[in-house]
Amino acid sequence: MAPYVRDGSVPGSFHTTDALPAHHRRAYWRGALSETFGAVSTTVPDEVCSGTIRTTPLGRLQAVTVDGDRLSALRTRRLVSQDDQDEYVVVKLLDKGGARLEQDGREALLGPGDLFVYDMARPLRLTFPESFRTKSLVLPRDVLGLSESDMTRVTARPLGPGTPLGALLSPFLAGLVDGAGNYPPRTGELMARNVVDLLGVMADEVLGRPAGDTPGGNRALLLRIQAFIDRHLADGDLTPQAIARAHHISLRYLHKLFESEDATVGRWIQRRRLEECRRDLALHVNATIAAVAHRWGFTSAAHFSRVFRAAYGMAPREWRGAQDPTPRARSSARLVDA
Repeated sequence: MAPYVRDGSVPGSFHTTDALPAHHRRAYWRGALSETFGAVSTTVPDEVCSGTIRTTPLGRLQAVTVDGDRLSALRTRRLVSQDDQDEYVVVKLLDKGGARLEQDGREALLGPGDLFVYDMARPLRLTFPESFRTKSLVLPRDVLGLSESDMTRVTARPLGPGTPLGALLSPFLAGLVDGAGNYPPRTGELMARNVVDLLGVMADEVLGRPAGDTPGGNRALLLRIQAFIDRHLADGDLTPQAIARAHHISLRYLHKLFESEDATVGRWIQRRRLEECRRDLALHVNATIAAVAHRWGFTSAAHFSRVFRAAYGMAPREWRGAQDPTPRARSSARLVDA
């Protein structure tokens, strides 16, 4: 197989058949699919003309977009036993074309906008009878948090765009995959985990668990709020009151959500601002301390210097002078109220 073409514009990789001679494309395309999604026996037409796969990491998750011609992929028990991808689950949105998925004794016929799940630990067959585009999250099974028996009950069950949860989840997943590589690492991972928590709500519905104010629902909201904070760190008016208003919840409920983080909302904002300031102090050595502080929402350079010293044990200028390429872990910061 020809070596994969890599695009260095974003983290991850880009695989394409476009630059290959026609007689090399089938073998290359089979290998690219197996490299991305685990070992599969792939039936590809002789006349396959093009295919692209873009992958981008989102923490422990991977965002993947695939454009390709018709194909059929079979994952047998033998391939599962020989592969190291059996600890992964794929959450896939069919963006274009049709598909049929067979797993765990069920067959799902899929159309554009349908979202579905399959488990790499068990045999499956996925068929695309025409040109297609998919957008996927590949995630470790433990991230989804479902038992083996529960997992077998949610695979090959399409969630259509006409359902309330599908109408919310499908465009969110599509936007996340499309924008992967453009988010700060923490923001991207938090947004990906929002999708995971919404999938947990989907699993609860399929499994007949009671809906409502569940731990999973609280976690999904908390992650959305943390991603919101990351997007608005530079706003000096970012306050708990503003965050609660933006998410249509009470201030009391907002503080309750953060109890699991062992930090108040204000301390969480301050910690994230300090982390970004510390990163910029190392990356932008010509920027003044005050400029870095103002960039990330600190209105007073003197206040910034005080809380930075309290958190990291030295002044911002001293930390920059140390030129430490591996700053202390976030957990080492001793937070003080902003």
